Amino acid sequence: DIKQNILNLEKAVNNIETRFITRVLRTFPSVRRRITDVALAKVINIHVPQDEQVKSVLLKYIGKESETMEVDQDSNETTQLKEFLPEVETYLYLLVLIYLHDKKEYEKGAELAGSFVQRVLSFNRRTMDMLAAKFYFYYSRFFELTNRLSSIRTTLLAVQRTTALRHDNESQATVLNLLLRNYLHYNLVEQADKLVLKTTFPEEASNNQFARYMLYLGRIKAIQLDYTSANRYLLQAIRKAPQTTKTVGFLQAANKLSIIVQILMGEIPAKSVFKQPELKKSLEPYFHITQAVRVGDLTKFKETLNKYTPVFRADNTYTLILRLRHNVIKTGIRMISLSYSRISLCDICLKLQLDSEEDAEYIIAKAIRDGVIDATINHEEGYMKSKEIVDIYSTNEPQEAFNECITFCLNLRNESVKAMRFPSNSYRKELASAKEIDDEERKLAKEIEDGELDDDSMDDDY
Repeated sequence: DIKQNILNLEKAVNNIETRFITRVLRTFPSVRRRITDVALAKVINIHVPQDEQVKSVLLKYIGKESETMEVDQDSNETTQLKEFLPEVETYLYLLVLIYLHDKKEYEKGAELAGSFVQRVLSFNRRTMDMLAAKFYFYYSRFFELTNRLSSIRTTLLAVQRTTALRHDNESQATVLNLLLRNYLHYNLVEQADKLVLKTTFPEEASNNQFARYMLYLGRIKAIQLDYTSANRYLLQAIRKAPQTTKTVGFLQAANKLSIIVQILMGEIPAKSVFKQPELKKSLEPYFHITQAVRVGDLTKFKETLNKYTPVFRADNTYTLILRLRHNVIKTGIRMISLSYSRISLCDICLKLQLDSEEDAEYIIAKAIRDGVIDATINHEEGYMKSKEIVDIYSTNEPQEAFNECITFCLNLRNESVKAMRFPSNSYRKELASAKEIDDEERKLAKEIEDGELDDDSMDDDY
């Protein structure tokens, strides 16, 4: 498979066709499962010329320096005469990095990736885009695993600037996501937001990178209290992500954040979300939180929060869940307003476990202002009086929901059109030449037919 991939890389360079690069990247999972240090050493000795420094570097990191000369004697001399392409060099580096990652030798991987990043950046070739994007991902991943993610931020910013100038779409999208991940890892939300405002995500980037970008945008907007935008971005991330077993981790992270954002918006997530087989176990703490918010039970909410605090901290959703306390109180107030046409502030304090009637009055006043309930407060007599329930179909909510669905369908249609692959100019020239030949043949056939008709008329006259 590795030899075939190297041939595909050579085809991609000779034909300037990126689909061969895509074919190589698709084989990474299968190659990764079967890769060994012996196989890597053999491939490196066969495909890397003897005078290249790359050979000694790669063999050093896989621990095969002593076997170099023995394998070189058996290698095919004709392969040594070929030009050593940058694409092949980057592919071999990627194989070694993946091998080190699977062996959990993170320090070695970070050292190797750090020594090669500037060389990858120096390759200004169209066919290097997707391979370079893959390399930048592992470059950031190794430094994240060694807790040195902040040390590569300057390098990533330089790479992002260079890839944007070169219009390397896949590398630009990958590095932009890596920078957002870098900022959010250290809770630098303002810097991440500024980066989003001053950059443009390339439309031609892959679907996976777009889904990841939407997830990061959703997290940024959720922290900034813009829950409507956050919910929209997170829904796009979930819909764009491939629905396979390989992306379960991404779907879990996106759904966890989406559930919290929906509750913060005043909505209750559908129960079907928690019943998905691959997400059921990981979403169990969020299911209990949703139940507490749905019934407005502040005691149950506190118990669930205390029980699953380590889980929420690991998911980076703890600070957002702390904001839900007010939503639990608002839900309790809404249920009280539906159950009672008139109730005293003292009874509301007892039901919601509030400290004083003044706190209850302030909370009810805010709920009325936010449109959570339709009621009035009698301050002198100390009670809340609910108004009649308004029919929801007489409001603008159905129209807004319908408009949201139409907007999503139109965006999906536009993105599908952009993703279509149109024929190249050479194919159009072939069609044009074939059409010209067809027109000439039709013209000749018509002339022959006209000539035969003239002969028949002459015979008749005779």
